[in-house]
Amino acid sequence: MNRLMSTAMAGANAAMARQEMHAHNLANASTPGFRADTSALQAEAQANRAPGAPAKESFAGADFAQGPITQTGGNLDIAINGKGWIAVEGRDGKEAYTRNGGLQVSASGALQTINGMNVLSDGGPVSIPANAVVRIASDGTVSALPEGQSNSVINVGRIKLVNPPEQDLARSSDGLFRLKNGGSAPLDDTLRVATGAIEGSNVNVVEELVGMIALARQFELHMKMMQNTEAGERDAARLLSTQ
Repeated sequence: MNRLMSTAMAGANAAMARQEMHAHNLANASTPGFRADTSALQAEAQANRAPGAPAKESFAGADFAQGPITQTGGNLDIAINGKGWIAVEGRDGKEAYTRNGGLQVSASGALQTINGMNVLSDGGPVSIPANAVVRIASDGTVSALPEGQSNSVINVGRIKLVNPPEQDLARSSDGLFRLKNGGSAPLDDTLRVATGAIEGSNVNVVEELVGMIALARQFELHMKMMQNTEAGERDAARLLSTQ
């Protein structure tokens, strides 16, 4: 395969991969707390690249800009002001992080995300007494007022709010973020949440659509280049066969 055909194929494959990234972002445009996927060209050292080989493209990044805050009035809805994350227990039993502050209480009394992930405190999952009225303070402290007891507020824990360096985080296949080294981030006492509010996705729908249109055109150009290259090789082979 000649160099021009190889470059065109690499370009077409990259365009398809980026289309998938934009499609994934658009699919999560209404997912609370979602962080948009991003891509970047990663140029390798010249010594490690074949002559004429295109730079590789990485899709592991995320846009950490804050999404819009919407007031819901729900006593279990929280949104982090500025940077930071809510610590939850992933399906694998390990600590993970989310910005989705739409919480609920499970049938067993566990404080969970809307996706069923247990919300963590420094001492483990937060547990709520049965039929209690729940309140969440700006520092993440969770209190419960048991049914029928008008002045017996119980402090059931404090939601673990963390703020690790963004470069240390990576999105997992379940959509949650985790530390790249597999550890746990410490509680950050300075973080605060807005109660009765939800943070929306930070996906810019217009930008994603424009990006998809531009990539569709790029893909067409790469395919045309491949067709022209193939036609040129056939013509060259025909000419050589007649000599």
